[in-house]
Amino acid sequence: MTPNPPKTSCLTCRLSDLCLPFGLQIGEIEALEIIIKIKRPLQINELLYSKDELCKSLYAVKSGSFRSYIINSEGMEQTIGFYLPGELMGLDALFQGRFSSSVDALETSSVCELPLARLTELCLQIPNLQHQLTRILSKEITTNHEQMILLGQSSAKVKVATFLLMLSKRYGALGYSNTAFNLSMRRHDIANYLGVSHETISRQLTVLGKENVITVKQRTVNIIELSLLKSIVEPCLTDSHNHND
Repeated sequence: MTPNPPKTSCLTCRLSDLCLPFGLQIGEIEALEIIIKIKRPLQINELLYSKDELCKSLYAVKSGSFRSYIINSEGMEQTIGFYLPGELMGLDALFQGRFSSSVDALETSSVCELPLARLTELCLQIPNLQHQLTRILSKEITTNHEQMILLGQSSAKVKVATFLLMLSKRYGALGYSNTAFNLSMRRHDIANYLGVSHETISRQLTVLGKENVITVKQRTVNIIELSLLKSIVEPCLTDSHNHND
């Protein structure tokens, strides 16, 4: 007799405070666990889903990291975002029922699959679950606003500093160090996301290193002085808010 594959446990998952179980009672979390499917791990560059594909499930990052991208009018890939553990992927499909971007793995990664039809049914039964899904959607909108501000900066140094600060914030929320982390994304993907050249990314990381703001060793970034990094970014964010007033 073949043993059943191990079932996920949201109750013991260290990411539960960031994911859908946040704020749910034990019985409600158990009801959520029943619908979750654990997919086999995805390898680097492996596609999770494609743009315009019918959305049958949402996906929570269990481990590793992912990149979302579209193919632009010139047939080139345009990276539009990155997902870390505890973050929900596929929310862009809730409006039209199809994914508006493609998502692939940046490293060996795993996801919890949430079949959309069953999740919708559960949201009707568990108001707290609907509330948490709304909170996650709100957070996604905020992240998109931050991204627009980031990409609107003319200075490459500010773009790179802001990107590192956003990662610092996200890793900190995961309970990891907010000053020492790995860049799972390739320099090419970061450059593509920020709208600058690969060489510019390398140059700006070197500049930040010479200013004793960070150290970079291969893919590991160590923020020496978080306040210095913030001081590069915050005047630009203030200016941006003033222009919007």
